[in-house]
This record gives sequence, structure tokens and C-alpha cells, in this order.
Amino acid sequence: MYKANRKPDFNNILSVLKKEKPSRPTLFEFFLNGTLYNMLSEGEYTAKNDGMDYNRMLMHAFKNAGYDYFTSSGSNFGFHRNERAHERTASINEGFIITDRKNFEAYKWNEVEDCDYSHLSKLAPELPDGMKMICSGPGGVLENAISLVGYDNLCIMLYDDSDLAEEIFKNIGERELKHYKACLEHDAVGAVIGNDDWGFKTQTMLSVEQMRKYVFPWHKKIVALAHEKGRPAILHSCGFAGEIMDDIVDDMKYDGKHSYEDIIQPVEDAYDEYHKRIAIMGGIDVDYLCTKTPEQVAERAKAMLERSANDGSFGLGSGNSIPEYIPHDAYFAMVSAINKM
Repeated sequence: MYKANRKPDFNNILSVLKKEKPSRPTLFEFFLNGTLYNMLSEGEYTAKNDGMDYNRMLMHAFKNAGYDYFTSSGSNFGFHRNERAHERTASINEGFIITDRKNFEAYKWNEVEDCDYSHLSKLAPELPDGMKMICSGPGGVLENAISLVGYDNLCIMLYDDSDLAEEIFKNIGERELKHYKACLEHDAVGAVIGNDDWGFKTQTMLSVEQMRKYVFPWHKKIVALAHEKGRPAILHSCGFAGEIMDDIVDDMKYDGKHSYEDIIQPVEDAYDEYHKRIAIMGGIDVDYLCTKTPEQVAERAKAMLERSANDGSFGLGSGNSIPEYIPHDAYFAMVSAINKM
């Protein structure tokens, strides 16, 4: 069983996000999967019946894999929506619950104030030396709008009743901002992730103008809040971002960008183009991890570490996440590349 022989040091992630060279090759991943969490944690977390066992499992799994942090959702805060039928994928036109003003006015919004964030402090004494948490959101501003309204419905609403659409985005954005504020109150939280998918393979999901009006202002506030608290903010967003990278870097001021696909822009090209402006986090394409041999994966991971060896501004990881269907040998070939540098 793979187990990284290194102590966590969150300063390495901070160096990457400052677009600097970390003291050693550094890993970054948004999330893994249940099988890997169980495998990597090796039963090290202690069952205390206090509701924090899952976070303990993540903490030990991330540490044993060689990360300097583990990711946490912060609490059970989220937006109530109808269930969508899905297995490996889900339709962006199912499960919607708000279709008009009547539905909107009847919708029961969950409130951050009713959720418990205390485990972020309770886990602090148990964190391995040098380790911190990185908190994500309950989905993103656009993702939640699509979940509540449906993608096709939202596109129509933006033209037929833009005032209603704006109110929906406002209600989501305000609560997301409160969620991140609650997370950032805890010293053990070292950074935040704004997780919000914005694009298809060739374009953004809404027009760039609509994104700038309804979505980006909330992310700008989330990043500003993190910076005010002295923490960096990472954007996890799938899809084509070529038209909005200036917004991400110069307007929202995200410190790092995660999620890359070879069919859109290979991480090597993204690094060459953007690493002096924003940290490049992860990037080894998920399809590549699924279809190539462990030797090919290790070679590409090592090449990315060599590419970034002088300037830094890079954390090694997948282009998106590690779902169950990625072969374990490929995942371990990727993360173990840090031991060969």
C-alpha cells in the first residue's frame, strides 16, 4: 500500500499559490473517492461517535497520500433541490424546483446560521503538524442556479424574466458568501476553493456578459473575503475558460486555477501561458489517467514537475478529481512522481 514518506507543510501550498517555488514538489487535489479514502486512511482515525469520523478519515487519507492539507465542505449547508436521476453523470435539466416567481417565493432557503461549523475547530488539535484544511462550497453560484432552475429554464429566464433570475443568483450568492465567512472564522482553515463549473468544451455556459453580471461578482466577493482574512482562494471550474481568464485573474483575483482537460487546453500549455499570473493547480487529464499506463502517467507527471521546477506556481494532481473509475495504479503513479524529484 502506498504511503508518502513526508510530513505535511502547508507553507508549500501557500508558496505555490503565491506563484513561487515551494520547498519541495507539492500535490494538489480537490477530492479523491471513498475507496481511496478508506485505503489511504488505514483505519488510523478513531471512532469517537462525535460526527467527525468522516473528516478524520479524509485528514489521514490526504496526509498518507502526501498532501499538505485535506479538503472539507465546512458543514452540511446546501440548497434543497429535487433529486436528479444519475449514476456516473447527471442531467443539467433535471431536478429543478424553481420555474417562476410563485415557485421562487415558496422556496425554503436553507440558512448558514442553522448549520454547524464547529468541527473545523474541534479537529484543529488533531491535525498533523503542518497540516491545514481547505474548505470548498456547497457547489457554486452558477451550479446551484442551474440545479434549482434547470439549465434550459435558466437560459430562457435570463431573457424572459431577468429580474427573477437576478434575485435567484442574489439569494444563492449571499448564502455562499456567508458559508465561506463561517469557514474562514476557523484558524485551521488555510484556504478556500470556489467550486463552480462555468463552461462546456468550447464556450462558457452562459454568455460572458451574463457571467460577468450574475456570477462573477459573487466570486469576487468570496475571494476578497478570503484575502481580507489572510487566506488564498482557488478556483475549481470545469470547461473552456479562454474568454474569461482575465476576469479570473485580474477581476476576481483568484490565486490558483484548477480543472484542465486535454481536449480544451492541456495543462502544459496552460502552465506556459498563465503560471506567472495565476498558480496552475493539478492538470493531469482524467481521461489520460484512465487510459494510459502507470508508466506513461508517471512520465507526464514528472515532466510537469520538471517544467515547473524553476518558477514553481504548480501543484501536481489530476485535471479534475479522482473518481472511482480511475485505476489506483494510475493515481499512485501520479502522486509518487514527487518522490523522484
